[in-house]
Amino acid sequence: MQNEFTVSRRHVLGAAAAGAAAIGTSAVGAAPAGATGRGGRPSRVPRDKISVQLYTLRDQLAIDLDASLAELREIGYTRVEHAGFVGRTATEFRAALDRAGLRATSGHVGIPQPFNAATWEAALEDAAIVGNKYIVHPYFGTGADGKPIRDSSVYKAFARDLNKAGALARKHGLSFGYHNHHNEFLRQDGGTRTGYDILTRETDPGLVHLEVDLFWAFRGAHDPVDLIHENRGRIRQVHVKDLATSGSFADPGDGLIDFARIFEHSREAGLVEYIVERDDAGSPPRSPADALITAEVGFDYLDNLRF
Repeated sequence: MQNEFTVSRRHVLGAAAAGAAAIGTSAVGAAPAGATGRGGRPSRVPRDKISVQLYTLRDQLAIDLDASLAELREIGYTRVEHAGFVGRTATEFRAALDRAGLRATSGHVGIPQPFNAATWEAALEDAAIVGNKYIVHPYFGTGADGKPIRDSSVYKAFARDLNKAGALARKHGLSFGYHNHHNEFLRQDGGTRTGYDILTRETDPGLVHLEVDLFWAFRGAHDPVDLIHENRGRIRQVHVKDLATSGSFADPGDGLIDFARIFEHSREAGLVEYIVERDDAGSPPRSPADALITAEVGFDYLDNLRF
């Protein structure tokens, strides 16, 4: 295990050096750190707002939680978004984060369906132990048959549950959010409204913020800039996940998405966290340690991006 991790670290450093060189070349003539872009918008992603979704590293964390978290801190991360506690209790997971010098400012936790207040309260208590500021529902859009939902009444019922979950989260001092995939952008009932339209209109902006997954928005044929215009001040978090020419996943900066164009609207969106993610980062045929390369490439890309 230790040898595997050490070798992985050498690979990470090599990839990071190559990525930094490429980024440095592309950033010639970019605005200096601390400068502002057009209209007074920030011209860079604040380093302390860069996070990583630990789902990206799920297989590597299972191999060696402490070493992997320590590696994320060495890369430069100070915050992460969890997706479960890697077989630990909330208290044990918080202790691992503390040892690494990391904060889990956000976490993905699905609300119970059918909604159960007591079950959700227990999840909120765990979130408090871990130290979350944000708690986010990670997935919706398919029915019990595994097919995409095309019935607006199902989305409306779920929106009511999101409001209930958000109200309880607020009582616990947490901001509750919703994370999209692509099925939400299907039109419902044969009309023009999408599932995402229903969720955003039927939920209270004061109770449910949006975590926009930029990859899945594009896969759902929606421009994130349009989503920002339609939901000003409500998009608190984004998943920085790139789209390969094959239609699959790519490390941030290696694919088709023009993140600079999107982040020019950071202030309008209300963004407070930029979260690196790649769904297949450590899954076969990639090795678990490849996820560390994705994490480093993603951090360096956001740290050097100018817009």
